[in-house]
Amino acid sequence: MGCDGGTIPKRHELVKGPRKVEKVDKVAELVARWFYCALSQEKLRRPIVACELGRLYNKDAIIEYLLDKSPDKTPMESASHIKSIKNVTELQLVDNPAWCGDKESIKGDKYDDLQAARFICPVVGLEMNGRHRFCFLRNCGCVFSERALKEIKAEVCHKCGVPFQEEDVIVLNGNKEDVEILKKRMEERRLKSKLEKKSKKGKTAAAAAQQEPSADSPGPSKAKSGKDCVNSSSGENRQIIFTKSSENGNPSVPGKVNKAPSSSTKRSIADSEDKSEAYKSIFTTHSSAKRSKEECSNWVTHTAYYF
Repeated sequence: MGCDGGTIPKRHELVKGPRKVEKVDKVAELVARWFYCALSQEKLRRPIVACELGRLYNKDAIIEYLLDKSPDKTPMESASHIKSIKNVTELQLVDNPAWCGDKESIKGDKYDDLQAARFICPVVGLEMNGRHRFCFLRNCGCVFSERALKEIKAEVCHKCGVPFQEEDVIVLNGNKEDVEILKKRMEERRLKSKLEKKSKKGKTAAAAAQQEPSADSPGPSKAKSGKDCVNSSSGENRQIIFTKSSENGNPSVPGKVNKAPSSSTKRSIADSEDKSEAYKSIFTTHSSAKRSKEECSNWVTHTAYYF
């Protein structure tokens, strides 16, 4: 059963001490973070998006995660902070010309370099394989190495020219300190957007409340316009009366003004007289035309009789 003289046990075999912590292979960890999706654990393929904490995802996996609203949905820690597609940014990546892909290692007879990156920095040319720190701009999605942003300091994107600030620079796959800073920025940004939405809603509601009573009641402007209309109409009537009196030879006194109803009756009587005279003239012309026709016909008959 052991210890029969053929074996000599040592102390570390008999006395059990604390277990050694297993060290994670750094190369494998870098490959998992930079070459695979943080949500679906599949290989990264375009379109590739990044969240506000700097994690890389496949856009298809994010869309499926957001559309899945079943009660049996497993909560994912890597995507618990993503509430909508607006919380991620599509990355504008630059291909590495030296990357050959997985075509050469299909047969298994060649060395597969795990550190060969698919994308590079467009400014410095560093490979995006995890050995160097990379960042992306939240406004446009362009990806650069941190060295490029430090060496060439500018307030405009080096690739597309979109202006940005320090808060818009997000580190990809950063350490714990970077993630904490990015979390604080994300919470502040979301709180600010909520406050802006509430203020906009309050302004729209106040504007609608102001428009409702103005639509129901005429208001001072409408009342004034109505008074102006009445005054203008009365002014027109007064002007007509003044012109009639001047034509009749009775000049009107500036202090006294005739009333509008009497003028309207005078005008109606004059109009009726004019109409009757016109009707009489038309009737007389019509009757004279008839008489001329009868006389012509009689003359024709007399001439025919004589001949």
